[in-house]
Amino acid sequence: MKFSDLIAAIFVVGIVLIIIIPVPSILLDFLLILNISLSIIILLTTMYVKDAMDFSVFPSILLITTLMRLSLNISSTRLILTSGFAGNVIHAFGSFVIGNNPIVGFIVFIIIAIVQFIVITKGAERVSEVSARFTLDAMPGKQMSIDADLNAGIINDKEAKERRKKIQEEAKFFGSMDGASKFVKGDAIVGIIIMIINIIAGLIIGMTIKGMDINQAINTYTILTVGDGLVSQIPALLISTATGIIVTRTASESNMGNDVIMQLIKEPRVLQMTGILLMLMAFVPMLPAIPLLIIGSLFTYLGFSNRKKNLANDEVKKDDLKELEEIRDPKRAYDLLQVDPIELEFGYELIPIASSELLDRIVMIRRQIALDLGLVVPMVRLRDNIQLKPNEYIIKIRGNEVGKGDVYVNKYLCMQVGEINSDIKGISTREPAFGLPALWIDDSEKQKAEMLGCTVVDVPSVISTHLTNIIKRHSDELLGRQEVKELLDNIKLSNPALVEEIVPKLLSIGDIEKVLCNLLREEISIRDMVTILETLADYAPTTKDTDVLTEYVRQSLKRAITNKYAKDGKLQVITLDPEVERSIQNAINQTEHGSYLALPPDSMQKILKAVHNIIKKITIKGEQPIILTAPIIRFYLRKLIEQISKDIVVLSYNELLPNVEVFSVGTVKLSES
Repeated sequence: MKFSDLIAAIFVVGIVLIIIIPVPSILLDFLLILNISLSIIILLTTMYVKDAMDFSVFPSILLITTLMRLSLNISSTRLILTSGFAGNVIHAFGSFVIGNNPIVGFIVFIIIAIVQFIVITKGAERVSEVSARFTLDAMPGKQMSIDADLNAGIINDKEAKERRKKIQEEAKFFGSMDGASKFVKGDAIVGIIIMIINIIAGLIIGMTIKGMDINQAINTYTILTVGDGLVSQIPALLISTATGIIVTRTASESNMGNDVIMQLIKEPRVLQMTGILLMLMAFVPMLPAIPLLIIGSLFTYLGFSNRKKNLANDEVKKDDLKELEEIRDPKRAYDLLQVDPIELEFGYELIPIASSELLDRIVMIRRQIALDLGLVVPMVRLRDNIQLKPNEYIIKIRGNEVGKGDVYVNKYLCMQVGEINSDIKGISTREPAFGLPALWIDDSEKQKAEMLGCTVVDVPSVISTHLTNIIKRHSDELLGRQEVKELLDNIKLSNPALVEEIVPKLLSIGDIEKVLCNLLREEISIRDMVTILETLADYAPTTKDTDVLTEYVRQSLKRAITNKYAKDGKLQVITLDPEVERSIQNAINQTEHGSYLALPPDSMQKILKAVHNIIKKITIKGEQPIILTAPIIRFYLRKLIEQISKDIVVLSYNELLPNVEVFSVGTVKLSES
């Protein structure tokens, strides 16, 4: 505050001048009200501070307010003895307390003075002495603790200086309070002495100088004396109370009012017993029943409500403690190592969709994939992720992100073959599953888009389609030995001899898993497990190469493969030039651990370039690229062109039914690369 130092200096000098210079009654009224106001402010401040050091100027304020009360007492005494009137404030206090009985007023004043002097002032003085002594005694230990923390690196030099400074301030504060409490004690004594002087001197002056009779003198000067005493003793009582509060205040996170209320009502049994006792006292004769019943009912209600609250808090604490114990448990660490097979994480705007429609869609997805691929899809873990954008979702396989997308909850996704009609208004985007151009349109544009031949789908359909596509593309990653064992156990119920012949005599569960994963990797259904196992039982005695066994299985599944890719008994394919087939076949190396393709880098690049060029021509026409080749190189060609795209289908002649009509739409030639 600007000029605050100047105002404080003028205020202190003015207090001293009041002792010397006579003060008119109007100004005295103003100063007395100011004195009461300051006392109230100081008392409330001590109640709201969280630490005694937050009001470290209290000893100085205590000295100034004590000096102010004494100077006002002197000024009021001068007016009482000289004019018999000391202002409206003193007269009002005296008349209100005394009424028509000066003896009652005098007794009330004496009681207030004794309470202040013996109870509050004496207690505050003793607490100040003890606090100062213990604070000084604790200083060496606190200094050593700071030095130890500094040496251990727990705190830095700046924090150490701040702590030392705080310790010094505490020592100064409580040392000052020890001395300042003497001001309060002396002020109470002086107040009683001044009152006695005012009454005796007033009676002498009134009867000898002003010619009053004894009754008039007693009535006049008793009212003024008691009023003057109350005007000075009430602020003194407030300041004494503030002194007691500040020296007994311990550091806390909240103010005194909150601490008192919370600590008094935190034990429900105390409130319940108090309330019941008060209600029982209502039945005692001569005691007022209504106040006892009302207050007793209030305490009983507070007790039961706090009991419920405490029980709820105890349950929360137990849960937190149990969770903490589980975290500390070494076995708990193994739970953190588990990875969900499939996860769908989403932003907070998608929570309503995920918790309602999407759950039903996932059930349908698991059913559909079981029918299409013969794979039992594990449970999909749904969870919200605040780190994502509100309208974003990501799909994870084995803890790794494999797909993501942005959707708009209150919009529809509009798709059309080729360019979308410009009459449709929306937000340009890409369909997340297949990357097709699309628009996010409002509900008002939906009917127009459907009339123009566009495909319009809602948000749950977009997410479920994307999830289905991801699961199919990564189905081989979702099949492990445990899942294979469960499939075999299911087949064993109806074909026990078949399973017992293969496992573990011919193949291990791991070998069967590799064959099934090879099939799923190219989205070949493993639903017909009987045919797959029959084929493995036929060829496993001659070879243990799972890649070769996979080719035999594919040939056994020719009907399913033909039906999957042929339309109306017709199949459009890309063929390989004999020179390309020979170069690939000659590059196959056989070892005791299996076979692999060892093409020279230049030949590999030529083949890949030729395949890429012809695939590009086919996809422009909107047709699915299917390459047809000899059985002996099909597997190796598939591994080779995975570098271009995993969506290219590679079939062998032995995987097609004899009655299918094959049409060549292009040939891969090295001369065209």
